Amino acid sequence: MLEVKPWDVHGVGYVDVTVAFKDRSVETARLGGESVPFGLQAGDPVLVSKAVNMIVAIRRP
Repeated sequence: MLEVKPWDVHGVGYVDVTVAFKDRSVETARLGGESVPFGLQAGDPVLVSKAVNMIVAIRRP
C-alpha cells in the first residue's frame, strides 16, 4: 500500500488508495469505506480484489 486518503461526501466515507504490486505496477482506486480495512495505512501489506480489471476491495492478508 503506497497511499491511503480517507475523505467523505455529506457524511458518506470514501478512501482513495494507491497500491503497488509485486510486478512494480501501480494502481489507484476510489473505494467505499466498507471495502477497505479500518485503520489501513501506507506501507501496510494488503490483498487486492479486482473485477473487470478494477480494484473493488482491499483486505489484510
